[in-house]
Amino acid sequence: MAKSKRLSLAEAVKQFVPDGSTVALGTAQETLIPFAAGHEIMRQRRKNLTLIGPISDILFDQMVGAGCVSRIQAAWVGNVITGNGHNFRRAVESGQLLMEDHSNLTIAMALRAGAMGVPFMPTRTALGSSLYQSNGRLRQITCPFTGDALTAVGALNPDVAIIHVQRADEYGNAHSWGNLGITREACLAARHILITAEEIVPPAIISSDPNRVITPGFKVSAVVHAPWGAHPSPVPGHYNRDHSFFLEYARQSKTLEGFARWQAHWVDPVASSAAYQALLGPERLADLQIKRPAPTAAADYGY
Repeated sequence: MAKSKRLSLAEAVKQFVPDGSTVALGTAQETLIPFAAGHEIMRQRRKNLTLIGPISDILFDQMVGAGCVSRIQAAWVGNVITGNGHNFRRAVESGQLLMEDHSNLTIAMALRAGAMGVPFMPTRTALGSSLYQSNGRLRQITCPFTGDALTAVGALNPDVAIIHVQRADEYGNAHSWGNLGITREACLAARHILITAEEIVPPAIISSDPNRVITPGFKVSAVVHAPWGAHPSPVPGHYNRDHSFFLEYARQSKTLEGFARWQAHWVDPVASSAAYQALLGPERLADLQIKRPAPTAAADYGY
């Protein structure tokens, strides 16, 4: 009988995100960003983390502002609505943060190489670009078959990939839908996977739709029940993007003092999903709920 992998968010972070970890976050682009897990990392005052991701939105900016991050390997960091991430910009300009610049494709190729257990992936992207100047993981090579110039993208193997999903069972098998981005690649490349889920469901629900399984349970180290765990990013089928939250955050994080007040309100005292929902308030939660459901057609896996 498989052993349940359910943990509290605090315990999961304590066990699988020690100081100095490399952590993949925000792998589904602008959806399903694991904000609840990021906030727990901030509450536990983790240090010297390396963050990996394509578009992590304001979560990376928040973790930088909290002093958790020493390095970022990413395609973009900022605020998806306003553009600038104030903490990120301050840290880069002051030399406190090392940056390995990627495109969305090179970060995907790096994680795919890690997932496949090979040292690099060849691609035509980035040739002639300035990415070579800021990313030592990119090397120009010559194709042994055609003689063409190619980019070799060095592999990335995060210590942990943290993903948010719509539903999972207690053994780590998880369903996710919508834009998956590079979530599968990150999970396969990572040494540990930490899942936060809107719902914990019986295994029969997961096994009823095997094509929707984002990662198999035997790869997963911990499963956390975290309703609204991706807010303010959207979760397809559960809630929409909270546009006003991004605007409020941009205003409040313009200064170090403003960000400290924001963290003291939204992160440090908020140790549970219930507390976070109470802070948001019933009217805001109701406004973000899905108004026009769009269920898929049934799929028959019969034999």
